[in-house]
Amino acid sequence: MVYLCENQVLNFIVIILFGQLEVPKELISLSELEELKLQRTPSFVPPSPELNVTKVHDKETGITQRRLSNGIPINYKILKHEAQGGVMRLIVGGGRAAESPESRGAVVVGVRTLSEGGRVGNFSREQDGLVTSKHGELLAAVSFPALGDAKVELFCVNHLINCSLESTEEFIAMEFRFTLRDNGMRAAFQLLHMVLEHSVWLDDAFDRARQLYLSYYRSIPKSLERSTAHKLMLAMLNGDERFVEPTPKSLENLTLKSVKDAVMNQFVGNNMEVSIVGDFAEEEIESCILDYLGTVRAPTDSKREHEFSPFFFGPSPSDLQHQQVFLKDTDERACAYLAGPAPNRWGLTVDGEDLFESMGDTSTTHGFISCNAYADLQPKNEEPLLEGNNLEKDQQIKLRRHSLFFGITMGVLAEIINSRLFTTVRDSLGLTYDVSFELNLFDRLNLGWYVVSVTSTPGKVHKAVEACKNVLRGLHTNRIVPRELDRAKRTLLMRHEAEIKSNAYWLGLLAHLQASSVPRKDISCIKELTSLYEAATIEDIYLAYEQLKVDEGSLYSCVGIAGAQAGEEDAAALEEESDESFQGVIPVGGRGLSTMTRPTT
Repeated sequence: MVYLCENQVLNFIVIILFGQLEVPKELISLSELEELKLQRTPSFVPPSPELNVTKVHDKETGITQRRLSNGIPINYKILKHEAQGGVMRLIVGGGRAAESPESRGAVVVGVRTLSEGGRVGNFSREQDGLVTSKHGELLAAVSFPALGDAKVELFCVNHLINCSLESTEEFIAMEFRFTLRDNGMRAAFQLLHMVLEHSVWLDDAFDRARQLYLSYYRSIPKSLERSTAHKLMLAMLNGDERFVEPTPKSLENLTLKSVKDAVMNQFVGNNMEVSIVGDFAEEEIESCILDYLGTVRAPTDSKREHEFSPFFFGPSPSDLQHQQVFLKDTDERACAYLAGPAPNRWGLTVDGEDLFESMGDTSTTHGFISCNAYADLQPKNEEPLLEGNNLEKDQQIKLRRHSLFFGITMGVLAEIINSRLFTTVRDSLGLTYDVSFELNLFDRLNLGWYVVSVTSTPGKVHKAVEACKNVLRGLHTNRIVPRELDRAKRTLLMRHEAEIKSNAYWLGLLAHLQASSVPRKDISCIKELTSLYEAATIEDIYLAYEQLKVDEGSLYSCVGIAGAQAGEEDAAALEEESDESFQGVIPVGGRGLSTMTRPTT
């Protein structure tokens, strides 16, 4: 998404009043491109050291994996469902996790600074302040610091390119949506090349970005949901500012140089990955990859992507585990959030435990946990055919050996818990307007968490919280039945089938396919997705459930109440809290990825 600041709006007004701004038809000329290719001799190399081929193509999924000589891995898929359309995403590992204690907020403010500036290359400065007529006559000479970014924006408009840039806890992402008409794809690749090679960092863009996050921070006490969420997140994540908005003190400590270094130091070859999906030809896409990504200077630093301070969940027991927020308002309402630790998508925990190792050898046992513990879950019908039994057992062993075991089973478990919360807390007990359960399973970070979101009334919200706790902890006494399992799997499979024709969905599937920091993801995680869901059993779901920390010592909750008389003293105290003690949750938006399920509005 392109954002226009005050200066940019002023520039467009000047363009309309005085003449036509000369918009570049290309960001890299043919002669410049040829010179770059001679200097840097781009080529494809084997995607991994054990391979002696430079191209790996999977016929079943249509996915092609490549790697450039500068270390950048490439994934692409030709998809004809969105005619003449394409999408490309650059993922850079690190994100806010790489922020040091001395520079909290540097990555998120740096990414916003780059987005606010919108300038690339020297060309944007050649005619700064020059407004020309259609015939090239100089009509005005004005000094507008953002005139260069207007040209970049108009370049994107002319080529129908939509570009967005965002940072999350574990990576920085830049996404381009483009049309293949009129060299739109080549224009998108040129823009990505210029951002990687010739991004321009501006003081005024940094000031706007910093001011934006300061306003986000100051608006938190005015929102019941955000105030409630920030207390929960800070308590659960031990006050780690990388998961919340930077405080005014942190923002004050930042400089243009510090945010630029925090962002650009993550742009090393083996820490980047580019995925492209669209209605293009193989020769065309590989030509663009070599020309514009192969000629990028991308130094290799295998250690940089793993350098970050460790994460910790809050101590237990703690006075901060169960908190309340009061907000004086004419509209009486209430909300609540419950959350607790979970593993990441690949079975790794914040304590350094590998859950695959702790669950044992699947080749010699029927399951990681003794079957006696779940014997009553198994159907008592007469024995099926031997072949059926063997096939079922083989499928179960395959699922439990698969690196995506926890990603699959946690997804099914979330559907089951969601259904139970809705039917019990909302429909049967009538305690909420809405209730939901979401999982945040990271890919690159060794942690995750679950969140239950509740919308209720001041008189019912505490009962609703207790009812949600009972549902979360009640899966042992009120066991999952086959009907629930089948419905959850059917929901997930139908969602998968509905989205499989979308470029954006495939882009999500391709993410981290060649990331060195996500070694457990490979092509089977995409190719076997449907069969893995189908193979999941009730026993598998309970193995995942055991890894959700729902006990009283691990679960965190925060209740928010708004009303004319609600907690006047507490509300006043909340407004007066110091910068050190009041931090907010980053507003979530954008591409709909998995990784951003924290409570927010």
